[in-house]
Amino acid sequence: MSDSNLPLLIPFTFLLAALFVPLAGSVRRWASQPLAVAAALFSLGCSVAGMARVFASGTFRHYLAGWQPPIGIEFVFDPLAAFFLVMITGVGCLVLIYSGPIAVEEILGKRIGFYSLAMLLLAGLTGMVVTGDLFNLYVFLEISALASYALIAVGDQRAPYSAFRYLALGTVGASLYLMGLAFLFMSTGTLNMAEMAAILPYVNQQPQVVVGIVLILLGAGLKMALFPMHAWLPDAYTNASSPATALIAPIGTKVAVYLMIRVLIISGFPAIITIISWVAAVGIIAGSILAIGQSNLKRMLAYSSVANIGYIVLGVSLANPLAFIGAVLHILNHALMKAVLFMSAGGIFSKLGTLDIFKLRGLPKKMPFTTAAFLIAVFSMVGIPPTGGFFSKIYLIFGAIEASAWVFVAAILISTVLNFFYFFRVIEFSFFKPYAKTEDPAQEQKSETLKMDEMSMSMLLSTLILAAAIVAVGVYNGEIVDNFIAGAVPGF
Repeated sequence: MSDSNLPLLIPFTFLLAALFVPLAGSVRRWASQPLAVAAALFSLGCSVAGMARVFASGTFRHYLAGWQPPIGIEFVFDPLAAFFLVMITGVGCLVLIYSGPIAVEEILGKRIGFYSLAMLLLAGLTGMVVTGDLFNLYVFLEISALASYALIAVGDQRAPYSAFRYLALGTVGASLYLMGLAFLFMSTGTLNMAEMAAILPYVNQQPQVVVGIVLILLGAGLKMALFPMHAWLPDAYTNASSPATALIAPIGTKVAVYLMIRVLIISGFPAIITIISWVAAVGIIAGSILAIGQSNLKRMLAYSSVANIGYIVLGVSLANPLAFIGAVLHILNHALMKAVLFMSAGGIFSKLGTLDIFKLRGLPKKMPFTTAAFLIAVFSMVGIPPTGGFFSKIYLIFGAIEASAWVFVAAILISTVLNFFYFFRVIEFSFFKPYAKTEDPAQEQKSETLKMDEMSMSMLLSTLILAAAIVAVGVYNGEIVDNFIAGAVPGF
């Protein structure tokens, strides 16, 4: 098979798996997870092979049924797409491996549906990344969105309401994107990204072009939960099952950022990005402040995601190479960090039966390896070297300095302090508060020696691999930027 088929093969593999997972599960219920993992591993291999070809010989394309644009549909494998594909398939594969034991605990009767929906989600996300056509991007966007709604609904008793809220706001976002796309098509006569990028400089002052870009960016903002359009995210992440949150949180919103990056590159970074920068900076502070007020670990992590989406969007909207590198690097770091944090939270819940921050006492003794992975992700979130989060924040700060945007430098630094504050609460209660049999202060608090009771091997191994990747991204950040990110950054 030719390498040129790789852009189409990756989402097609997930779509095919979405059909066969229920069939396999109906014969042997346990077979649904191995088949989903196999599909993710194969797609990861294709993504790595595609990345190798891109960096060896440049961008390559696949034309569906041999028809070239503007008549046919184009799939593109360029450096930015390669970077996102490896991230999505790599994180997705490890989360699917992790999900086996905890899916039995939390969604026993719905495992087959979960893995089929997970395949649809990954098909939509990878399809968005490789398509070179803005309308087909919308099609894949809706495939991933519908799968996300259903995955979130498989959770606690409040999950269906959270999923409905997400569906309502997600539908608004998709409608805004589609209306914006219609305005751009009216002015350019094409939906192909490359052709539109060539035409837009000659028509970018037309009112319908400006309106179209604004609508698309608003739609993307809703999908990625950019503050203040984040209302759906905290409840969705909190109430969904642990495997669903661990899959959606690290990679779901990142592809909406990819959409924003593509549209901004196509449109030549219009003046509206100044407004986006300020919105992102406010989101960085607001998300961090809101995280401080949470007592549920998953809800705290959800609000921290709002702040980190702000970091990424700020880097993109500053539109200089250093900030853009910081944004793309932070996309990778945040995917790894959030995967580790939510996977750890799922393991903690399975063993302690609670995610109340004030009841995590004795966690290091009971789950030492999970705690170690969690701490690595926390250090990266705060920005402590040599973890990856430190270096992406440094790039973002230097990008803001290059743009003489000192307010944005302050926003990043203030948010870092706030990050330390709300994560330190978790460390304080888990490390420094003695475990007690009773929570009643009127009774004598007697310490008890806890026995180690880690999460299962597949869950722990997947979490530790991702935690090690956080450190590896930090240690080898220079090589990652030079060899993988620089080629994806405009003007670098």
